[in-house]
Amino acid sequence: QVQLVESGGGSVQAGGALRLSCVASPNTYKYNTRCMAWFREASGKEREVVATIYSGGDAPVVVDSVKGRFTVSQDKDKSTMYLQMNSLKPDDTGLYYCAAREFGSTCSRKSRDYTYWGQGTQVTVST
Repeated sequence: QVQLVESGGGSVQAGGALRLSCVASPNTYKYNTRCMAWFREASGKEREVVATIYSGGDAPVVVDSVKGRFTVSQDKDKSTMYLQMNSLKPDDTGLYYCAAREFGSTCSRKSRDYTYWGQGTQVTVST
């Protein structure tokens, strides 16, 4: 069973920065082939992928809307996935979730492909 717990959200002004953390149960990192992701859900909008990365740290990808501002990374020793968010914009406001697939699954941008989810952490960016 994989358990995920997010933290690091908060309220910032536009141009500010936050670092989100997703602490996972240690078995999440037993192999390097588990795809993990950050999603966000703004009020009234569908949940959308923000970044994906494998449990071993390979193939980090961020979507075009955050490219150059957000970075996804892994620290296996701490069983933690991070999302560093710089130059935040009001459009980045939303509930941010970390998610994980089963071992051996390729990374996907579809929320329905992810089996395990955290409870979410709120990010609010004001003008």
